[in-house]
Amino acid sequence: MTTLSDTDTLAAPSVLPDALLYIDGVLRGAEGGKTFDNIGPWTGEVVGKAADASPADVEEAIVAARRAFDTTDWSTNHEKRFALVKKLHELFVANQDRLAEIVRHEAGAALVAVHRAQLAQCLNSWRDLMDVYPQLEFEKDFGPRETYGFTTHRRAYYEAAGVVGAITPWNFPLYINAEKVVSALLTGCTVILKPAPDTPLAASIFGELAAEAGFPAGVINVITSSDPAMAGEALVTDPRVDLITFTGSTAIGKHIQRQGAETMKRVFLELGGKSAAIILEDTENFAQVVAQSILVFHAGQGCAVTSRLLVPRSRYEESKAILKASYDAFSTKWGHFDDPACPMGPVVSKKQRDRVKAYVDLGVEEGATLLSGGNIRTDLGTGWFIEPTCFVDVTNDMRIAQEEIFGPVLVVIPFEDDEDAIRIANDSVYGLSGVVTSGNLDRAIAVAKRIRTGTISVNGGVPINGDLPFGGYKQSGVGRAWGVEGLQDYLETKVIGWRD
Repeated sequence: MTTLSDTDTLAAPSVLPDALLYIDGVLRGAEGGKTFDNIGPWTGEVVGKAADASPADVEEAIVAARRAFDTTDWSTNHEKRFALVKKLHELFVANQDRLAEIVRHEAGAALVAVHRAQLAQCLNSWRDLMDVYPQLEFEKDFGPRETYGFTTHRRAYYEAAGVVGAITPWNFPLYINAEKVVSALLTGCTVILKPAPDTPLAASIFGELAAEAGFPAGVINVITSSDPAMAGEALVTDPRVDLITFTGSTAIGKHIQRQGAETMKRVFLELGGKSAAIILEDTENFAQVVAQSILVFHAGQGCAVTSRLLVPRSRYEESKAILKASYDAFSTKWGHFDDPACPMGPVVSKKQRDRVKAYVDLGVEEGATLLSGGNIRTDLGTGWFIEPTCFVDVTNDMRIAQEEIFGPVLVVIPFEDDEDAIRIANDSVYGLSGVVTSGNLDRAIAVAKRIRTGTISVNGGVPINGDLPFGGYKQSGVGRAWGVEGLQDYLETKVIGWRD
């Protein structure tokens, strides 16, 4: 079994700097100097402190963002905005070592996750947004039209939506913070970033580097708080905030949508998933594809992970044997802090670890067979470690097949034919991502086109990049992030018609 080696040096307490608020162009502490502990998932110990914002601090941020939008040229000075966003990106690139330490200690990311999805995907996708920005239209001429016996000239103007409240999760904090902040800034909005309490410094760094880049006061504001709801509730219910963009659980997304309705606020939601990977029986390198389907990257803490593995019943026993061997082979390859080949560390918190374990126990109660894992691993240290876990003999009506666990738990479900696989994949309240593999590309694409999901990989293709729209069907969300489509969501449309 895995144990921490001598090279797996974990951080001592307070290895991270304080996470400060950034309000109206000033990096500062919270009202009254109040702070909360920043807990590291690898050790369960304090790795730093974060400013614990009060309602008065949130009020200051809203006032600053509103003033910066209403009284400055930020929303109309396109060249200035782009230059500052570019400068901020350059500062993030220059501070990659610091950023890596933040996501290691705050999000519990292992090094493979740090250098791929956590950091590289953040910086690369940010650059993608800047690359597609020139495609964004701020004016469109619809030409003249004769109506009621006279000619009207028509033109649309696409204007910044206003003040944006960005509420972000802890799983990929730099990447998701960048999506919301950069999209808002490029389109001329001002923004208040409210991160999850688990990852405050991954948000505070946006304020610190924005100050260094020279952003005008009030354009970017960052609020950290130990209370997961207080600041978010204030942003969602305040009429001075025009738009809410939220990534997180479907339950909280529904609450935000209800609360935002009181002020008819525009709300974009990127929510949960229970995505299916369909491996058809004619897949080339079938054993390799099945083996690589184990759910271990960043401990399964991703909304777009494929946590339901659908395999042909004709090859079900073969698939179970492949998976068992793959999980056994991986048993010593996770939980290593300093191993550059390690893709999986702890989950983010004790609360999350206990939640995942409760689902493991539920799966056993429901009658599924635990093929591998399922144990909390206190032998790995004092952090929040739970084993990579795989269930077989699962039916799609089980809760472990329907509910988002957000941990390293894979459920394996057999299907009879293509129609059955499509039915099972679509039998979910979610529709965020998916996978189809086949030796026949036309067959795979035909299956993929019938899956009710926002993104889907066929034969290993990558459908998620910063120049592509990302989002979900059904209860996986509303609106799109990234790409031109994601930027357009931050714009309002005004049409002017005039007579000569």
